[in-house]
Formats: sequence, structure tokens, C-alpha cells
Amino acid sequence: MRRTPFKKKLVHSIVATLVVAGVATGILYSKAAAAQSDTGHVLIADQFNNRVIEVDRKTHQVVWHFGNGSDLPGPHSVVGTNDAERFGPFTLISGTGTPPGLPGCSDTVNGCPDNRVFIVDPNGNIIWQYGQAGVGGAGPNQLNTPVQALFLINFPGHPGPHVLIADQVNERIILVNLHHQIEWQYGTTGVSGIGPNQLNNPNSGEVLENGHILIADENNNRAIEIKPNGTIVNTFTAGGTTSGVAFASRLPNGDTLITDSNNSRIVEVDGSDHVVWQYLTNDPLGNPAPLPTRAVRLHNGNTLISDQFNDRVIEVTKAGQIVFQQGDLNVPGDGFNQLNGAYDAKQIGDFTGLTPPFDVF
Repeated sequence: MRRTPFKKKLVHSIVATLVVAGVATGILYSKAAAAQSDTGHVLIADQFNNRVIEVDRKTHQVVWHFGNGSDLPGPHSVVGTNDAERFGPFTLISGTGTPPGLPGCSDTVNGCPDNRVFIVDPNGNIIWQYGQAGVGGAGPNQLNTPVQALFLINFPGHPGPHVLIADQVNERIILVNLHHQIEWQYGTTGVSGIGPNQLNNPNSGEVLENGHILIADENNNRAIEIKPNGTIVNTFTAGGTTSGVAFASRLPNGDTLITDSNNSRIVEVDGSDHVVWQYLTNDPLGNPAPLPTRAVRLHNGNTLISDQFNDRVIEVTKAGQIVFQQGDLNVPGDGFNQLNGAYDAKQIGDFTGLTPPFDVF
């Protein structure tokens, strides 16, 4: 499609705004924000409530949100969101969609697709988008069940702002520039497998300080670390015990934190894939299969966990003590201090997964 002068101007304006707001002012993942981790806000992808919310961890009040609850994707709605990331004043959201038979979707036959990754400003206006509302595909500007996205200032060999997307049903991780062009890809489009350049239901991708990419290869029950050329340099399975790897991030001490969803477990492994810490989310009073989907390590050493089907987000210490909880245990809802299928949570300014820029840590 030919780009009109207006569209060119709009894209350049977005790039300039993002770079100035997110980089020049030094507010991306800042030390100042991290220092306030006890009183910070938490950004949550509240999956089946079809919204992203920012909550005050002291009062549990929602202080910002995107999504009007509709199960139809639009300019002010998101369906089945699986991921959200705050950078500067902007929020990057993955509109994943909801399969039939799950909460938050009224279409019990076809489900409720979204298939967009987009950036919204503080007023809830979409200022950039990749993918088309409700349209699943693998063609230009198309996604199929995007489950996670990451805003990058630089990617090895690809300078400038980009968005890294876990395009799950298309079996790939793709790097998209703000002009909607795919510049890098790992995984063969539409091919599920465990061979070279193959993935099986990828659920996340993180760029590491060494320039490698860490991928949660969910249905292959592994996290893999690859070079940008696609060479696998490490595989993490907690000694062959992981099942349904929903997320993985590299910690400052060199260990890898894995969300071992089917085992209702968060597990930390060292460089030799030995388990050095774990936490189980299957509370006796909760859902027997909570399927946690995201765990990130905070600067204070605690771990923030999205405990999906227990309908809560919890922060736990190394000793396993819960010191913060948003949502009632196994009680889905959209009222005060309630969540429904919380899929992702990050404390704003305090995610130490070593995502660029790295020099702020």
C-alpha cells in the first residue's frame, strides 16, 4: 500500500514523540522509579475483563485503565489482553483475543479475536498499531494471537525504535519497525515444531544484555536463548521438568526466571539449568490448576506473579511470603480489588528482566 505524505508525517511524529518522551527525558525503567518500588503502581493485563489497569499497590485503587470491557476490538477496547508494558508516558498493549468458551467473550462459537499490538497515550488514544482489529493472518500488518510485545530502542543490527512481538499462532517472534515492516523473525511462519527455526506456541520474547533473545517456547516446554542469527546457545527446562513455559527473563545475577505454567510453578535456574529457587501458586483454597502466566523479579528481590486462574497478582519474597496481592483468591470479578484471569503484571519502572536500555540498572 502506498504511504501518503500524511501517513509518513504521522509515523515520523510518533517516532519523535516516543524517543523524546521515553529516552531523552530518561524515564524508561528509571532508577528513581525503581527506588520507589514499595509505593509504586502495578500495571496489569486483566485478561477476561478486557482491560489493562494501573493500580496503586497501597490502596488497590485503579488509577488508570484502557479498555471499556467490550469483546469487540476497537479504538477504545481491547479483547483478552495478555500483555502490557509502560514506557515513558505510553503503554504498549497486546490485544490477544479470547477463544470460545472462556469468560469475557460472548461468541461461544467463533470466539472473540483481537490480533493487534498497539501503543496508547495517557489519554487512551491509540497512536500506533500493528495488526488489524479482529483479523487473524500472517500477511503484511497481520497477526494471529499476539500474546506479548516489547518496545525496544535498539535491537542487534536494527537501530531505532522497534516492537518485538510474540505472534503465537503464527509460530514466530517478529521485530516490527514503526513503519509496519518486519525486519527480523525467528520461527517459520505457520509451522509448529522443535527443529531449526521452529517454535511451538511461543509465549514471549525478551532481548538480553548480550544481544541474544530469550524465548518462552511454551508447548515445547522450554525457554531457549538464541543469537540474532537464530543459533540456539542455551536451552532451559529446569532439568527437563518444565511444562508449558509461559514466560522467561534473565536476572541480573545471570540466572533465568521461568514461569512453568502447567506445573503451577515459578522456577529460577542457573546457567547450568539447575533449580535454585521455586514457588508454587496452587494454594489449597484456590484453583487446582491456576496456570500462572508471568513472573518478573523486582529490584527488592521479590517476585511479582500473575496467578492467572487464581484471579490475582501476588508479590512473594524469597522465603515464599506474600507481601502484596491484587485480586481475591479464585474469585473472578471486575469490582474493587478484583481481577479475572490476570495474565500479566509489571511494577512500573521496576522490571529487572534486563530489557533495553540496560545502563539504568
